[in-house]
Amino acid sequence: MTQRYAEAMTDHRDPASRPPLTSGGTAPRHEAQALTKGGCVAEIELDGKVYTLRITRAGKLILTK
Repeated sequence: MTQRYAEAMTDHRDPASRPPLTSGGTAPRHEAQALTKGGCVAEIELDGKVYTLRITRAGKLILTK
């Protein structure tokens, strides 16, 4: 994780006022299958809270707290 990315993840200002995370101005892209390691569920932690990412049978993503 780059320092710039780590700072952006802990920056709670309005997202529009933050600098872009990458030099191209686009957000980092992650394959959902990689996050779930080939399964259909992954847990994502942010500020000590755990969220669940699910891939449905229809191929849609659901993120819940």
